[in-house]
Amino acid sequence: MTTQQSQHAGTAHAGPGGFRQRLLDGLASAIEADGYRGTTVADIVRRARTSRRTFYEHFDSKEACFVALLTDTNTEMIRRISAAVDPSTPWATQVRQAVETWISCAESQPAIMLSWIRDVPSLGAAARELQREVMSAFVTMIQTLCDTEEWHTVRTTPVSAQLALILLGGLRELIATTVENGGRVTDISEVAVRASIALLGPAPD
Repeated sequence: MTTQQSQHAGTAHAGPGGFRQRLLDGLASAIEADGYRGTTVADIVRRARTSRRTFYEHFDSKEACFVALLTDTNTEMIRRISAAVDPSTPWATQVRQAVETWISCAESQPAIMLSWIRDVPSLGAAARELQREVMSAFVTMIQTLCDTEEWHTVRTTPVSAQLALILLGGLRELIATTVENGGRVTDISEVAVRASIALLGPAPD
């Protein structure tokens, strides 16, 4: 790489999108080390190797940065789960594909997953609105994944939003409790799969 090319690459990385991602990565790293409540803006910019001025050019507050991090994280999680499910396979296999992918995502960032579950409800209006939006997106994902020909052979009724919320709430609490107790998220993989199959399986008329 020439000097000019190197300078161009550095400039591209330091562009608005690059700084934003560095700040999000900085917050994620700080949460892994000290938890959300133990993290300050100073911690974020130190880990992002940038300045407070740059931080406030992108985010109004630590909470705004947190909302952005969780938005990106959950959007990517929904994308990965949806991509992992093969609609041509038996319905129980599809459940396993979805749950195991969710578990894998949670295992890769357990502190952020725990912070999403435990910290968000006690934060401001923006964070609480994010929680509602994210849960709504997950409900839609479940309903979409369960609305195929394979699923129609075992369910005579669609998966309701209420049923999807029961499933989501149970899995979230199971993950949070496991992490808080020092366990690995993968420890609950099999019970999560079996519970999801039982909940989403053939419904009575």
